[in-house]
Amino acid sequence: MKAALLLVSALAAIAMAAAEEKYTTKYDNVNLDDILANDRLFNSYAQCLLDDGEDRCTADGKELKKIIPDALSTECSKCNEKQKEGAKKVLKHLINHKQDVWQQLKAKYDPDGTYSKKYEARERELHE
Repeated sequence: MKAALLLVSALAAIAMAAAEEKYTTKYDNVNLDDILANDRLFNSYAQCLLDDGEDRCTADGKELKKIIPDALSTECSKCNEKQKEGAKKVLKHLINHKQDVWQQLKAKYDPDGTYSKKYEARERELHE
């Protein structure tokens, strides 16, 4: 009986820890509007995300590069609200204003189009 109770308690603790796993909030105050409005800054981040190495990346660029595959596959389930809003803003900008970069990012992070089709469809719905 005690062993069963211990097992249930351990499983509950593991489930709670997994449910609380979130991305770092360390970079939540990066000004996305400034980056999207400044070609030099934007291109720097784009180059970071498209390069195979990390030598061209800032600390926040490295973190973003690390989480993109997981965020895409889980529809940002580990993102907080601010991160979700930021992701929407950046995706909207890429789809509507930076198609060349959007196509390159899709080729690298979503070559079969599994995730990008959803985001593009949502963006089209917003404009109808």
